[in-house]
Amino acid sequence: MTRVPSDLDARFRREAIAEGLYDVSFGIAESPIGDLLLAATQVGICTISFDPDPERCLSELSQLFGPRVLEASEPLEDTVAQLDEYFRGERQNFELRLDLSAVTSFRRQILQELAEVPYGTVTTYATLARDAGRPGAARAVGGAMNRNPISIVLPCHRVVGADGDLTGYVGGLARKETLLTLEGASL
Repeated sequence: MTRVPSDLDARFRREAIAEGLYDVSFGIAESPIGDLLLAATQVGICTISFDPDPERCLSELSQLFGPRVLEASEPLEDTVAQLDEYFRGERQNFELRLDLSAVTSFRRQILQELAEVPYGTVTTYATLARDAGRPGAARAVGGAMNRNPISIVLPCHRVVGADGDLTGYVGGLARKETLLTLEGASL
């Protein structure tokens, strides 16, 4: 198997990004709660996943956004910088463009409500459903949280059960608790 020289590979990736010759870019970012897989389209960040295995995510990314999936860190630099600031306790609000084009209108509505939950606070599934104008849809809100494509930035870790207990989290309850503790949320 012939390998492409690293300088040529790097040049190819830079030029592909500069010319917009990709549908989605991805990379792995280290964090205090484990490696994160990040992905972005030209519209904005579309994935922050606790599953850092690109093999599992590449198929889904290509189905959702197009076949030109490129491993490239440049489009993700601002996201990585803001996540680093968040984990150091220096950022409470993210200022990122998001691409939610791959989610249903209901999930988009719920995720937009979720984005309004302030740093260091918690809410419930029922409250999110009510605030979205869908009282009685708490279970459906839970489903939307379970399929949140942009963890941390869209803070599903701030959603707790009706009794205040920590409930399911795609990143695991230990990560959820760590994120809430980082934010100083009362548990």
